[in-house]
Amino acid sequence: MTLDHITLLTVSEGANLTVVGVNFAGPGGYDINNQAPEGQAGKGIFVDVRDDQTGTVKLVLKDVTVSGVANHGVHVSDCDLADDCGGGGGGAGAGSAAQIVVELDNVTIDGVGLGKFDADGMRVDERGEGNIFFTASNSTFKNVGADGVELDEGQAGGVRATVSNSSFADNGSYCDPAQLEGELEAFLAGAPDEAEFDESEQIAEATLPGPVAGSSDDGCFEYAVDTYESGFVEAYEYAIDVDDGFDIDEAGEGSLNATVVSSTSTDNLDEGIDFDEEDNGAINVVFVGTTATGNTDDGFKMSEEGGAGVRGLVTGSEASNNGGKGFVFEEADDGGVVVEVYGTSTSNNDDSDDTGIEAVQEDAGSGKLTVSDSTIEDGIDLDGVDLIEN
Repeated sequence: MTLDHITLLTVSEGANLTVVGVNFAGPGGYDINNQAPEGQAGKGIFVDVRDDQTGTVKLVLKDVTVSGVANHGVHVSDCDLADDCGGGGGGAGAGSAAQIVVELDNVTIDGVGLGKFDADGMRVDERGEGNIFFTASNSTFKNVGADGVELDEGQAGGVRATVSNSSFADNGSYCDPAQLEGELEAFLAGAPDEAEFDESEQIAEATLPGPVAGSSDDGCFEYAVDTYESGFVEAYEYAIDVDDGFDIDEAGEGSLNATVVSSTSTDNLDEGIDFDEEDNGAINVVFVGTTATGNTDDGFKMSEEGGAGVRGLVTGSEASNNGGKGFVFEEADDGGVVVEVYGTSTSNNDDSDDTGIEAVQEDAGSGKLTVSDSTIEDGIDLDGVDLIEN
């Protein structure tokens, strides 16, 4: 291992950490064509929680910058699988009973996570019974290889996040589509990157191209196959795994509670703000004076499955020029969708149907969307949700 790839500050055994007025700078120059050696991607700050930890583990950063490291800029891990913990849907691994508190004030994380797949600007992995309490004010998360911020809570606890006067910009670019689309095309050798089949065609999964192999980074490609009960293929699809500005994944018994005030999420390669919750917890969000523009997919996306519902308040906010929808509030099971939108605007959002706000209740629950004093130039798309306009 060379000094180029070390983690700049490691705190182990679950100790609390406060850092004020320090610049953490790695060598930089990383991208998918100049990756850190396998297993040697250094982080900026790493706080490792003991498996038997109880109580609270607290990280406080004030007037701190982190840049140029190959891996996560800042990583708090309460997961016994370390970097193999995984994200989304709770990921894998086990953790302690401790809760994690992160407080950021005037923190800049810039140009990190470009030396390996799925390396975020600020990453918290929490397993076991504890909660995540995350606060960021006057902070910037930009030019990160994966998510600008990812909070991943995987079991019994919940997430409470409060963000103000902060920005998430140009994140998610390690899996560079400009390069990888050509590599996928070469791998498929003329086969389509997605297809659907009638059961009568009797397409066996073994006849499909299979997961991508031999690319610049095979982890950058998502590959999904759906089959009929007979085992024959119903559909398959490939996608390049780009990432978000601000991402929260919560699974288990706890809820996802987030308030974002006077903040921006711009030009991220996937969603601007992407909150997902599954199992028994709800999504409860407040957006005040917050803008999502120029993101490749949805500006704001809230997705819940498990029946607890989605509740949202949006006021004085904007979603414009996003490749996907402006605002999405969706409930996949029998929970309710209750969203109030005031003094908000959407325009030029386009995922082929020009949707400024989408509110969906897919199952037996009820839904209500209230829109007042707002300009929704690109329309509202509802499914199982009643619209009240004032």
